[in-house]
Amino acid sequence: MENIVLIGMPGAGKSTVGVVLAKTLGMKFLDSDLVIQKRENRLLQEIIDDVGMDTFLDIEKEAVLSIDETRSIIATGGSVIFRKEAIKHLKKSSIIIYLEVDYEEIEKRINNITTRGIAKKKGATLEDVYKERVPLYKKYADVTVNCNNRSLEEVVEYIKDSIIHM
Repeated sequence: MENIVLIGMPGAGKSTVGVVLAKTLGMKFLDSDLVIQKRENRLLQEIIDDVGMDTFLDIEKEAVLSIDETRSIIATGGSVIFRKEAIKHLKKSSIIIYLEVDYEEIEKRINNITTRGIAKKKGATLEDVYKERVPLYKKYADVTVNCNNRSLEEVVEYIKDSIIHM
């Protein structure tokens, strides 16, 4: 196993879990949203507002394609699943872990949908985004981790146990 890639909704805890998982496994940590921001020299929301969702998804894809890591935990943006080339690139050298969180919990965690840098169609609600993305997360995941009612430590332990058995 080269890398572990975390996918899931904004607010699912990809970055938080990723940092702790990296420390636990002695691996590096990379957040693809930060790769995008560094490449573009601006915040995700500024990019989305300026160029729109489709162009943002292409920018995200190019950023993901530029990732050439080994022994890393990679937290992706929630929209990475919209560009097959990006997922294909990640799958080449990674186990894809979907951090599954119920909509109600995501709704509690996300209170800044218009400023957080969430790629969504004009007028789409958080629930619309959730319903559109969940089937794709499930499709691309090698492992799905139900994070509902699990502590951060329990999620990390579950991932650790899952990858040992792969």
